[in-house]
Amino acid sequence: MEICCFNLESALIAADTGADRVELCADPTGGGTTPPLGLVRAVRKKISIELYPIIRIRGGDFLFSEEEFGVMLQDIELCKSAGCDGVVIGMLLSDGRVDKFHSAILVEKAYPMGVTFHRAFDWTRNPFESLEDIVDIGCERILTSGQQSTAILGAGLIKDLVKKSAGRIIIMPGSGVRASNIADLKWETGAREFHSSARISKRSTMDFVQRSMQEEQENLLANRQEIEKMLIRLHG
Repeated sequence: MEICCFNLESALIAADTGADRVELCADPTGGGTTPPLGLVRAVRKKISIELYPIIRIRGGDFLFSEEEFGVMLQDIELCKSAGCDGVVIGMLLSDGRVDKFHSAILVEKAYPMGVTFHRAFDWTRNPFESLEDIVDIGCERILTSGQQSTAILGAGLIKDLVKKSAGRIIIMPGSGVRASNIADLKWETGAREFHSSARISKRSTMDFVQRSMQEEQENLLANRQEIEKMLIRLHG
């Protein structure tokens, strides 16, 4: 069970609740970008479960410039120096294929850390071709919603990917994974690892609120109860 976390408190909740891995991200509205090094170090110091920061310099598409690629190489080195267990990457070519050349360099830079290929996979033109490309470059897993908006909708393709992978790489369903559907996803797809943010909105605890600003100061937080329920239904 991997939990996508956007702050230190969520990572602590995930670890304390029994999750196996934290994917650490910034910018949830942008689909997740590289978290600041200070946060990576703080989380690494506080949790003992696996920690995989995402290496994505910006939101938007997954077609990156050489300058952006250079920054991501540096971010991987910083994550390695911080004691992370792995990183999460994904680069595509303009025609919708996996950018094998640059992705392989990222994997090599990450070694001996593990590498997950993120949901850039869901934007590729041919999922089975992309599966083979990602196996070739040495990633250990693919995070995917089956090229649909949620993993439940993409369960059919995820099942086919699990079968096609034949144990060469882990296929990890993510997007919309909750306690209400994780058991069905496990049964329908044959997947053995699952990804969820299990997130809720946390209201500000400020005593003073400037009402003239007319906005809520909410923060995203991992839902302890939801994670507990998912783990029960996953292992039950």
